[in-house]
Amino acid sequence: MIRLHVPYDLAAGAELVLDEGQSRYLGAVMRAKAGDELRVFNGRHGEWRAIVGQVGKRAVTLQLIDPARPQAQGPDLDLVIALVKRGPLETIVEKAAELGVRRIRPVITERTNADHTRVDRLQAIATEASEQTGRLDVPQVAEPVKLERLIAAWEAGRRLLFCDEAGDARPVLEAVTDGGPWAVLVGPEGGFAPREREMLRGLPYAVAATLGPRILRADTAAISALTLWQAAAGDWRP
Repeated sequence: MIRLHVPYDLAAGAELVLDEGQSRYLGAVMRAKAGDELRVFNGRHGEWRAIVGQVGKRAVTLQLIDPARPQAQGPDLDLVIALVKRGPLETIVEKAAELGVRRIRPVITERTNADHTRVDRLQAIATEASEQTGRLDVPQVAEPVKLERLIAAWEAGRRLLFCDEAGDARPVLEAVTDGGPWAVLVGPEGGFAPREREMLRGLPYAVAATLGPRILRADTAAISALTLWQAAAGDWRP
């Protein structure tokens, strides 16, 4: 079943006109035709059944039928990820969306080996992953900021699990024991600078955790940390 994320309000009988990209996807890639059924969601009104109306060269219309699933929210989990090269970063964003992250917040650290990225492309990747994985919302991808700026404006009540490659921290499954608002912080390929580690370990809301005895690439570390957090405190648990 094709699923599309749309920006419109959803209500029975409403007609939606898809943008050029989604219209091209349905008409040229998926070969959709009038009367075909699909699902749409907007992150606010649940998932709806829809049927294809007109299929034009530049626009496809949909007719909403009825709700298929009520709106639900996943865990209140952010991923804070140091900028890395484009390929690994895109993999991280895709897998973070699949693993239920609510926000993806790129940061610049002392050892970051990239200082910019295309946030619009990362947002498109997060949207496509959300459509494919069945979730009812799409994680927001924020503009990159420096780590110090992010910490200075930290949200009260949100704990920070930072993956410390030094190896003297507790495993994630011991460091995370309950839910609530959390963020997982993964550093760059070169790791956190000593000054950054000292700052992070001094934060009252931060918890240092190790991902094991081996040195992991940033994309492997991010996927591993999110998986372990989900197992310990996320919506994988009954």
